[in-house]
Amino acid sequence: PPALRTSGGYHGLQLRGNGVPVARASQRTTVMMAGPKIIISGAPASGKGTQCEFIVDKFGVVHISTGDALREQVKKGTELGKLAQGFMEKGALVPDEVMIGIVRDRLAADDCKDKGWLLDGFPRTGVQAEAMAKEGIEADKFILLNVPDDVLIERCVGRRSDPETGKIYHLKFNPPPEDPEVQARLVHRADDTEEAMGSRIKMYNANVDAVKGYYKDITKEFDGVGDKNELAEKIADFVSK
Repeated sequence: PPALRTSGGYHGLQLRGNGVPVARASQRTTVMMAGPKIIISGAPASGKGTQCEFIVDKFGVVHISTGDALREQVKKGTELGKLAQGFMEKGALVPDEVMIGIVRDRLAADDCKDKGWLLDGFPRTGVQAEAMAKEGIEADKFILLNVPDDVLIERCVGRRSDPETGKIYHLKFNPPPEDPEVQARLVHRADDTEEAMGSRIKMYNANVDAVKGYYKDITKEFDGVGDKNELAEKIADFVSK
């Protein structure tokens, strides 16, 4: 049976995990099913990061970026981390089988089992999606953000990140704080240029249909242009169903 998580209080008897009743509490009853397993996909600068924040806030799931998971394995010196580091030190891409192993291990962690998870921008290719299926990694919902290429490029060129907080800003659409200290440490990624972005979009477009094919029964596509709060509400409705 699905795990039960609770928030707030109960009107009536409250049950521990073993079914033993404990004292009455407050007026409100909220019974939550085991956390959802979500994949969010979209081109670079499609707004995945912003919507991930909303999803984590709304559903309490664990946000997983493959880059963060990779760095964690390297830092811990695990077997997978050592394998990945060997490729990284040569300037080579980390092979799919190593990345799949890192994702599998992260999703098997207790926090993901308890709260559910949100896999951000992975799998990126049909090969990765197939490998995940073979590993038994299954999602409940697949969210796809669609944004026209010209909008993606405009978003990307003006993007700046704060390496200290991980926050991403845009000089036009989501300006950083006026704080001089924050302004001074903002970073403009080397691949956030029109030329580099064009190549990244082309690669994304070449792979997205193959990825979608593995999740067609659980997919909903969203227009990623417009009010971010309205989009967040639509995504929350989809995840809640």
